Amino acid sequence: MTDVPAIKIPDPDAARARKNVAVLIAAQAILGAQMPMIYTIGGLAGGMLAPNACLATLPISMIVIGSMTTAPWLSSLMQVMGRRAGFVIGALGGIAGASVAAWGLWTGSFWLMLVGSYLTGIYQSAQGFYRFAAADTASAAFRPKAISYVLAGGLVAAIIGPTLGTSLADTMLVPFLGTYLGVIALNLVGMSLFLFLDIPKPPLPQPGDPNGRTRRELLADPKVLVAIICAMVSYALMSLVMTSTPLAVVGCGFDTNTAGLVVTAHVLAMFAPSFVTGHLIARFGARTIVSIGLFILASAGAVALQGVQLTNFFVALVLLGIGWNFGFIGATAMLSQAHTPEERGRVQGMNDTLVFGCVAIASLVSGGLMNCAGGGTVAGWSSVNLAMAPFLALAGGALIWLTLRPED
Repeated sequence: MTDVPAIKIPDPDAARARKNVAVLIAAQAILGAQMPMIYTIGGLAGGMLAPNACLATLPISMIVIGSMTTAPWLSSLMQVMGRRAGFVIGALGGIAGASVAAWGLWTGSFWLMLVGSYLTGIYQSAQGFYRFAAADTASAAFRPKAISYVLAGGLVAAIIGPTLGTSLADTMLVPFLGTYLGVIALNLVGMSLFLFLDIPKPPLPQPGDPNGRTRRELLADPKVLVAIICAMVSYALMSLVMTSTPLAVVGCGFDTNTAGLVVTAHVLAMFAPSFVTGHLIARFGARTIVSIGLFILASAGAVALQGVQLTNFFVALVLLGIGWNFGFIGATAMLSQAHTPEERGRVQGMNDTLVFGCVAIASLVSGGLMNCAGGGTVAGWSSVNLAMAPFLALAGGALIWLTLRPED
């Protein structure tokens, strides 16, 4: 008598996780395209309206400040109302932000543009939670891959965003106005994706349920603390260099379209490795991948300091993107393993507040170093890249400390 082969029963939880990842990949691709669009032209538009050249990158900084201040309440809201509600609010913030920024461009008001940039930060904050949402319904084994795959959706955004941003920049009488109108359209189209998201709302806490650790207690956990430090450094240094890149490229004699191509290469490098980053984390561990990411970020700064030829810009910005990918995804994976479900909203909101707080400072400092450090474009670009060194040392030292520390 021959053995009857076992029938493999489909796992509904695995199917749900894959569906959610697919939706979030599409959202990252379509809605996420607005960020490289704005980052490509934001500093140039700011320079056109700013009363002082040192404030040219302030619109970019305001986006990040908006994201930083939105993260705590948006994370808490999603803990109660679910991911779908939070992501729709994010898209509405993108619509409002682009509308007000467009109004500022039309009227020549730098301050209105700053208000619009702040509102755009609501979208950027929501986008930051896509990676965490991918982990909500994923198994422990699938979780690093789910995070990585969702960030890989940014690959499409990298292709669409800068190209769309620069191609629309001169379509209206007012420069860059067409780009912001394009951002409004992307949000209107992409918002419908969240109808297909299937992530259950977290259960309401009941009397006697564990509340998890406080924010102070979470930060006292070395695994949480080092994960946040590495995420802050990886993201802030990427923002520091990338914010000044269009100004540096144009300032060195290249045109706006060339600056867009450099940003496109950078954003492609940010997300293309995501197809393998999750597998690498599963095989070698998150700490190893973060360490490699920090080394690649340092290499990006070294290449940028070698000169201001177009090749230097492309190679440095590609390395910057890869370093961010390994550092940030690795840090996210570290953090996802360091908290309990009831701590999810607290720790994720705290993480993104701290991360985007550092990114806001980095983007603001970037403009000051680029335009006001003295010595012109080349000296400013060198100052931006030299500023990476102490923060890379901080993150690297934190990883070494965590590795040498005895396990609990």
